[in-house]
Amino acid sequence: MEFDWPRVTLRVEIVAELITNKTDSVPVLVAVAWPYASGSRHLGHLAGAYLPADVFARFQRLAGNEVLMVSGSDVHGTPITVRADSEGTTPSEIVGRYHKEFLDNWEKLAISWDLYTSTGTDNHSEVTHDVFMKLFEKGHIDKRSSEQFYDEDAGRFLPDRYIEGVCPHCEYSEGRGDQCEACGRTLDPEELIKPISKISGSEPTLKETEHFYLRLSDFEEPLSEWLSGREGWRNHVLNFSKGWIEEGLHDRAITRD
Repeated sequence: MEFDWPRVTLRVEIVAELITNKTDSVPVLVAVAWPYASGSRHLGHLAGAYLPADVFARFQRLAGNEVLMVSGSDVHGTPITVRADSEGTTPSEIVGRYHKEFLDNWEKLAISWDLYTSTGTDNHSEVTHDVFMKLFEKGHIDKRSSEQFYDEDAGRFLPDRYIEGVCPHCEYSEGRGDQCEACGRTLDPEELIKPISKISGSEPTLKETEHFYLRLSDFEEPLSEWLSGREGWRNHVLNFSKGWIEEGLHDRAITRD
């Protein structure tokens, strides 16, 4: 599918001219969702994330603002290893296949990235390490022992997405160990009812392990104060954000076995 961008651009130029009367340029960051390099994009992804962001970025450029629209392929994470295991191949092969496919998609769709990169760059590694160390030094990350599901048949600890079971909130039968796709609630694997391993199909057991935790609870009060001063946000977005704070932010493990 090819877009008639000259016609689209002309219409956006007209709108920009009609509603923009400012003379100063402001910086605008358009931070778009980073897709996991574990599967093809579909029209829902395009309509929900990439096309709206591109239209917004194009308008802001035409309005004379300094725009930086950025995203990249997430080449780390469980969805990639799940796909690799199911195909009997390596995570790097999966990443190479889908990152290349994404780049081809963006070129054909003329998505106007200022930067499209990946989490596999040296820069990403350095920045991530720097953020981790600063949070650790300030006491916002600590090491804790906890119990994690272990697949006796496969002989390995199971990441959240390798576990499925019944959601304790809505009773959806295929809730994941990190989130329920039916009700949208964030989950811990231990909350699932009748959990099973996606690797072997057997019931996993809990074993003690050690991980680093991000102390999200440290940020509950400052985030609440920050949200109370937001202006120009849509009501449902603001209320949703405040709802997370009011329920209480829970410390979460940020490393995996």
